[in-house]
Amino acid sequence: MADQKRDYYEVLGVARDASEDAIKKAYRKLAKENHPDLNPGDKAAETRFKEVNEAYEVLSDPDKKTRYDQYGHAGVDPNFGGGYGGAGGFDFGDLGDIFGSFFGGGFGGQQRRANPNAPQRGESIRQAVSVSFEEAAFGCDKSVTVERYETCDTCKGNGCEPGTTPEICPDCHGSGTVQTRKQTPLGVFASTGPCPRCGGKGRIIHQPCKECYGTGMLRSRHTIEVKVPAGIDDGQTMSIRGQGHAGKNGGPAGDLLITITVKPHEIFRREGNSVLCEAPITFAQAVMGAELEIPTIDGKVKYTLPEGTQTGTTFRLRGKGIPLLNGRGRGDQYVTVYIETPRNLNKAQKEALVKFAESVGDNNYEERKKFFKKNKK
Repeated sequence: MADQKRDYYEVLGVARDASEDAIKKAYRKLAKENHPDLNPGDKAAETRFKEVNEAYEVLSDPDKKTRYDQYGHAGVDPNFGGGYGGAGGFDFGDLGDIFGSFFGGGFGGQQRRANPNAPQRGESIRQAVSVSFEEAAFGCDKSVTVERYETCDTCKGNGCEPGTTPEICPDCHGSGTVQTRKQTPLGVFASTGPCPRCGGKGRIIHQPCKECYGTGMLRSRHTIEVKVPAGIDDGQTMSIRGQGHAGKNGGPAGDLLITITVKPHEIFRREGNSVLCEAPITFAQAVMGAELEIPTIDGKVKYTLPEGTQTGTTFRLRGKGIPLLNGRGRGDQYVTVYIETPRNLNKAQKEALVKFAESVGDNNYEERKKFFKKNKK
């Protein structure tokens, strides 16, 4: 069974809701206090230094921190073994090792670990950017500030003080794993796990870089100019290559993934590449027709409303929609009109309206006549 590890927040002496700056500040303080160079021959300080580095490696990484907050040590240790103490002290967690020895990782067995010193691609960074309706339609430039890990310039990422080099772990010979033998009720079985001497890293740093404290990485803030393409929609994600966290051991950097959030518009809404809106018209305009000024994302355009337009009628303005992302054409705008009923009429206006209604009668209301004719049936 694995030894019980201390809680990483306890190791750094910070609360579980501590900010990144608070975690970093606590780490720097403890790493300096327990650094082997300042405590020669002090094994306890050396152990604490390793413990502090391990805690910071997890809590300073957003993805690892999330997994740790949810699942504890099991969330960040791929070789964390859960067990059940049964009769005779048999650990059912050993079943993974047993079947892994025979079948190379089947039945929950551990997979072959990758070389810890091989080049590793950096993790991607996710960021949300808010744009207006028009900016999404026509494209825009946005400045995005990101915090990311970059290779330490002082040690060039190897974690060692300049002029020194890491030692290949004599126990695992650089593989990061060692084989152990366990006595079980079924016999003696071999299993592979992280090397306890180097912590699975395959190498030992005797003189850590004073700038990055042996991590090989430094956190920095950058402002990146991002070109948002015309036609992008709410929730779509852009990928900016190589602008994520730096890779390890010479591996490439991750990407910056930007998810677009489009702010709602007061008049327009979007469906695909179409722009939809509603426009109020007067009773007189609906009856006699009129020349309307209709707002579009390009500005106002004129539209001739035909006589006898009914409320709920929708007309199309070709090419006044959202540009296609591939730059080949644009969608259309659809305008639905509705008749706004006048309020607070004076006596003279009401009398005029009564005379108008009497003069028209029911003959000019086709839909009304159909409705009441069906109702009689």
